[in-house]
Amino acid sequence: MVKFANPYILFLLLVIPVIIALFVYGKYKQRKRLKLFGDPAILQQLMPDSSKSRSIIKFTLQMLALTLLIIAAARPQYGVKQETNIREGVEAIIALDVSNSMLAQDVSPNRLENSKLMISKMVDKMADDKVGLVVFAGDAYVQLPITSDNVSAKMFLSSISTNSVPRPGTAIGAAIDLCISSFGSEKSSAGRTIILITDGENHEDNAVEAANEAAANGITLNVIGIGKPEGALIPIEGTNNFWRDKNNEPVVTKLNEQMCKEIAAAGKGIYVHADNSNSALKAIIKQIDSMQKGELEVQSYAQYEDHFFVFLWLALFVLLIDFCIMVRQNHWLNKINLFK
Repeated sequence: MVKFANPYILFLLLVIPVIIALFVYGKYKQRKRLKLFGDPAILQQLMPDSSKSRSIIKFTLQMLALTLLIIAAARPQYGVKQETNIREGVEAIIALDVSNSMLAQDVSPNRLENSKLMISKMVDKMADDKVGLVVFAGDAYVQLPITSDNVSAKMFLSSISTNSVPRPGTAIGAAIDLCISSFGSEKSSAGRTIILITDGENHEDNAVEAANEAAANGITLNVIGIGKPEGALIPIEGTNNFWRDKNNEPVVTKLNEQMCKEIAAAGKGIYVHADNSNSALKAIIKQIDSMQKGELEVQSYAQYEDHFFVFLWLALFVLLIDFCIMVRQNHWLNKINLFK
């Protein structure tokens, strides 16, 4: 990846077309003035040392050198320097429910957007940890493999919607199974945890059994219940209508706290209820902080290296060539024939 330390200097490149236009206009005026003195062919015989092409070549080299100097002043940098750092942290995979019931507005602005905001804050507080992201509805998908790149985690998070998983439903068990396999088979000294964010309306599989499997693999499963037990209607995006069942009755989605608590208990983690405060976030961060920290190898590409000197040396080389080219022909040099 390329970036410039002083990108505003690149605006100076806009001056170059203006200089070129002035040069072309100057050449045009020069030709008109010469025509006033007489026939250009005769004038050329009177000025045998003059050269039309050399001034153009020199000007082209000067513009090239100026371009290179402007780029050098802008300090181009390349993020090609890879560093391996060791941090003390944990490995966490966040499993986010993106089923249609997450559009319910019993928390502000709705369950899904509230969850995404909470995850964003969570990632900020897990700077030394590795984080992965799984989304699920009727199926489960890895949105982001476990990584130490928190910037990428937040970037992928912003694109999540109820359309991220095409199959409707809520397969919590499948999401937990995918999280377990996403940690990989390699053993780690760092504690591992799954953070499940859902309204607990499981319709597809045995989530408690999957949570038991996570605990058996040494993975703690913490559950954040989002929504209210009394429930709310599910709005249809882009309309003022709500989802209805086959009897044309409005669908009310309720937070199933009992299911969430059973999953957390089976996964040897905690259950917290999320509302419009930061209480759930604080509880989960406290739980993560209490876990065993281990050495995590982190590949970093964030450090950029300056490469302006490449353009600087090229500019100096071009100027040297320009210096060696004379505006007028040199008869002594013209006598040298290297190919004779």
